[in-house]
Amino acid sequence: MNIYDISEKTGVSTATVSRVLNRSANVSEKTRAKVLAAIEEYGYTPNVFARGLGLNTMKTVGIMCADSSDPYLARAVYYIEQELRKNNYDALLSCTGYKLENKAKSMTMMLSKRVDAVILVGSNYVEATDDKNDYIKKAAATVPVMVVNGILRHPNIYCTVCDDKSAIYEVTDSFIRCGRKNLLYLYNSTSFSAKAKLDGFRSAVKDSGSLIENEYAHYINSNNLTVHKVQEIVAELAEKGVKFDGVITSDDILAVGVVKYAKSAGIKIPDELYVAGYNNFDISECCDPELTTVNNKLENLCNQCVSTLMKVFADDRSVPKETVFSAEIIERDTTEFKIKKGS
Repeated sequence: MNIYDISEKTGVSTATVSRVLNRSANVSEKTRAKVLAAIEEYGYTPNVFARGLGLNTMKTVGIMCADSSDPYLARAVYYIEQELRKNNYDALLSCTGYKLENKAKSMTMMLSKRVDAVILVGSNYVEATDDKNDYIKKAAATVPVMVVNGILRHPNIYCTVCDDKSAIYEVTDSFIRCGRKNLLYLYNSTSFSAKAKLDGFRSAVKDSGSLIENEYAHYINSNNLTVHKVQEIVAELAEKGVKFDGVITSDDILAVGVVKYAKSAGIKIPDELYVAGYNNFDISECCDPELTTVNNKLENLCNQCVSTLMKVFADDRSVPKETVFSAEIIERDTTEFKIKKGS
């Protein structure tokens, strides 16, 4: 059964059937009712792609993320897909990996599917040099491009971010104010967001003046990263003479690895060692002691991203190009900020 069959059954032109499917006002109610009755009777399902051509919209948004096994990215994709569905849009997902070539190929694929917009999930899509962002800028000349937790300034690109720099700055400053004098910062990415966090750590250390004795930032390759691997790396750093009575991390998995190291080394948390993570994943409440972490408001970011996109579709000229959310420190048992500050 196709549109021509419906046309023959109802005695109207295919153009009239198409107008009924596209909810055009240029059809009489009597004709509309006759066509809809035939569609229901014969179980006709219109071809989505063909209908999209007629409406100039596929009601589909492309979502690109580097790695769907990453907890942050997986959760973000879930929030975005759910919000798109509430707005009657379908989602087309592409897991691109981290190589620039594959990201560009995925973008080309998305545009070939005639998606109405593309959402880039994660700050890893914002490259350090402009030329590596050209494929995104070119796509933005065709459809709106949304970036979740990264900033890329260009026409028709809209960004929703968490103020990661300020969040890590606040955590680091709290460590210092509570008397932590030897700080270790662990991170596992060099993305836009990761650089902002590292900048927050270094800025807080710089602003502290002489309040700390030692500070050390260490990059951990995220390939096949596990809690036990982090535990081993922290132990190696300690053996090499790196001193720390406070460890701040860019991700909760790193922080849990630090907690496991401390337990194996007989170091008391939080008496002898403060630990803080980032993202407020479930693992932060599953570890013992429960982990102080940063809630980066991921659900808010994703909901705002979709909300902004719907306004762009509605041609709302007041839509901001950048929306910034403040993070929230969730203090649990691996620090004693409240006790120290109140004393």
